[in-house]
Amino acid sequence: MFSLTSMRVLILSALVLAIGSASAQLDEAIAKQSSRVERAAQAQDQVDAIHDQTRDKLAEFKRVTKQAEGLRVYLQQLQKQLQNQATELAEIEQSIQDVAVIERQIVPLMLRMIDGLEQFVSLDLPFLLQERRERVASLRSLLERADVTVAEKFRNVMAAYTTEIDYGRTIEAYRTTLPGTDREVDVLRIGRIAMFYQSLDGKEVGRWNSFSQSFEPLSGAYRGQIGQGIRIAREQAAPDLIRLPIPTAGASL
Repeated sequence: MFSLTSMRVLILSALVLAIGSASAQLDEAIAKQSSRVERAAQAQDQVDAIHDQTRDKLAEFKRVTKQAEGLRVYLQQLQKQLQNQATELAEIEQSIQDVAVIERQIVPLMLRMIDGLEQFVSLDLPFLLQERRERVASLRSLLERADVTVAEKFRNVMAAYTTEIDYGRTIEAYRTTLPGTDREVDVLRIGRIAMFYQSLDGKEVGRWNSFSQSFEPLSGAYRGQIGQGIRIAREQAAPDLIRLPIPTAGASL
């Protein structure tokens, strides 16, 4: 029979063994839990890292998408510009072809215009004949030059026509030699209506007769009027009304 003391020792031993076993199990459980917590922390760190990477990738995706949209719009604009440039290029090429056609047509036109100008000068009142004939000759010479553009040639032809037109709207006085003589006279031109002359001493006056194609003398009654007209043309006197004889068929003064 076990004594009470032996029983207590046995119970105490059993308790010690039970406590030791429970403690070992607890330690093992704590170790396992710690391992799980550590793995969970590592997993969370991985999740956080993946989240950060995903966020960065998303931001990069948005940035790249925005750039791509900007490039798409830019490419569309470039496409429109290229289309417009292609249209302009076609128009320029057509214009070049048209210019070539115009040049082939305008050169004969300028030749006819110069011929017409030369004929007009020969049939007009004989004022500034040398200057006007030289202008026509200069136009013919200009037309033969290869270093002058067609546009510049045409501009000069039109300038000559403008000059001739202006003669019909102005009065002018200049000194020249009376045709058929060696006498210098002052000539008064009234547009293209009439031409008069006055000797340098003011004693002799005359007019151009378009029908006889020569100057004819006038009576001394017109000396004052012709002299006044010369002074007005030279801006030596204020504009004023003057009475001058206009030649008519068969007229003689």
